[in-house]
Amino acid sequence: MTNEEEDKDTDQVWFAPNGEKHVSFVEILEILKLHTRKGGKIFVGTDSILNKDSCVFAKAICLHGADGQSGGTYFISRKKEKPKSFKTLATRMLAEVQKTVNTALKISKSCPEASIELHLDISASIENGETGKYADMLTGYARSAGFPFKVKPESWASSSVADRHSK
Repeated sequence: MTNEEEDKDTDQVWFAPNGEKHVSFVEILEILKLHTRKGGKIFVGTDSILNKDSCVFAKAICLHGADGQSGGTYFISRKKEKPKSFKTLATRMLAEVQKTVNTALKISKSCPEASIELHLDISASIENGETGKYADMLTGYARSAGFPFKVKPESWASSSVADRHSK
């Protein structure tokens, strides 16, 4: 993905949890900086659903664990893409991981002290889930980006938060 494509991927419309308020990525970065200064962690995950006429990707940036924070909060971005690019599960899962990694990289550029964890919506390689056969490739991609990551069932940012908004 080029820098221009990466910018388009993160500079699209983001929403607060209630889905009503549009938030720019620049505004999110300022919130993340404050969250990080208060000792909070950032969790990034993507989920998708393939429909007949589109593939919908939902990216989640979740904030949790800051001093004085009760519970957590998150931001969501949804994007419809042409389904023909994602005819196989492997290409769709790779796109999910790529969007997660690119978002985390963009956050870490603006907020290098942030504690960022990637959440991948894939089964572990030892499990029998559909995505398990791609686990080594996808976790290798995440690992090469330099971020810690979790897979199912611990990948709640992708498999719960983003999943809720991909439908």
